[in-house]
Amino acid sequence: MAAVDKIFRKAISLQPLSAEELLQLYKFTPTSELMFVANELRQIHVPGNGVSWQIDRNVNITNVCISGCKFCNFHCKPHEIEKSYTTTINEYCNKIEELIKLNGDQLLLQGGLHPKYGLSFYKNLFEELKKRYPHIKLHALGPPEIAHIARLEKKSYREILESLIDSGLDSLPGAGAEILCNRVRKQLSPAKPDSQAWFDVMREAHKLNLPTSATMVFGHIETLEERIEHLIKIRNLQDEKPQNVYGFLAFICWTMQMSGTKLGNETCNKSVSTDEYIRTIAISRIALNNITNIQASWLTVGKNVAQIALHSGANDMGSIMIEENVVSSAGVTNKFDADGIKNAICEAGFTAWLRNQKYEAR
Repeated sequence: MAAVDKIFRKAISLQPLSAEELLQLYKFTPTSELMFVANELRQIHVPGNGVSWQIDRNVNITNVCISGCKFCNFHCKPHEIEKSYTTTINEYCNKIEELIKLNGDQLLLQGGLHPKYGLSFYKNLFEELKKRYPHIKLHALGPPEIAHIARLEKKSYREILESLIDSGLDSLPGAGAEILCNRVRKQLSPAKPDSQAWFDVMREAHKLNLPTSATMVFGHIETLEERIEHLIKIRNLQDEKPQNVYGFLAFICWTMQMSGTKLGNETCNKSVSTDEYIRTIAISRIALNNITNIQASWLTVGKNVAQIALHSGANDMGSIMIEENVVSSAGVTNKFDADGIKNAICEAGFTAWLRNQKYEAR
C-alpha cells in the first residue's frame, strides 16, 4: 500500500508515471481508489463542476477504403461499385442546413483511404464548403488519411497539412489510432499507415498549431501493457509540442464495437465490462498528466456508464453526434439529443456547458 500511495502522490503532483507504475495501479488498486485519484486530477486540470459538450455532425466523405480494417462494416472496396458512394455537395448542404437548425457549428469529416482521392479532391471540397458556410468548422480527416494523401502525392506530411489548412481545415481528429502498437495494427488494419506515421503526422500538426485530439480504441486483441504503452506514447508526443500551441486538446477512448465484423467473428465479440471501462478512463487521466480534457464515450458505453466516467476523471461528454455511421454499423444504438445530453450531465451532478472544438464556451 505504501508503494501505491507514493505513486498516487507522484501522479497528483503531475509527474509522469512509468509504465511499471501505471500497470501496478491498474492491476492492484481498487476501482474506487483509481476513480478518487482521477477525479482529484480532473479538478487540477479542469477545476469546478462544469462538464462540456458539443453539437457537430459526422459526415462520411466516402465509404471506399483500402485499409482493410477487420472491425469496420461500413467501408467497401474500390471495385464494389454498387455499394460505393461519395457524398455530393448538395448532400453536404442539406446536412449542414440541418446542423445549423440544431445550433451546430462543426462538421466531423471522415472518409477512408480512397485510392484515387488526392490532395486536390480534399482542397476543392474544403474550399467549397467554406465558401458556402464560412462559419462552420471543419474537424476533418485524421493521421492515416493525411499519410495516405502524402503517399499518393509524393509530398511531406507538412506540405499536405499546410495545403489543407489553407483550404479550410480547422482541426485534426485523432482518428485511426486504435492501439498505437504495430503488432496490433498489422492484425487489425493491414493496409493502414503504421503507428509511426500517426505520430509523425500529429507531430507536424502540432508544429503548425493545428488543434488535435488523441484517441484509443480498446477491448479487442491488445494487451494491458499495450494500452499503457499507447498512453505513454501519446503523453510523450504531447511533451514534444512547441510552447504555446494547441497540441492534443483532448483524449477520447472507447470500446471496440465489432458486432457482425470480421474481428467480432475472430474474437467471439469480446466485450469490455463497465468496471474495465471506468478503470481505463481513470488510468488515462492519471497517465496523461499533460492533456487537459478527457471525454466520456456515451456513444459506445451508454448514458449510465458515461455518467460514472464523469466521476472518474472525465470532464467532457462529447457531441450529440447528429449522424454517425461507422460505429453504428457495428451494433451501437445509443442516441442523444441536446436536451438528453444536458440532462445526463445534470443528473450526474454537474453543470453542462456548450463548447466548440477548442474547448471554448459557445
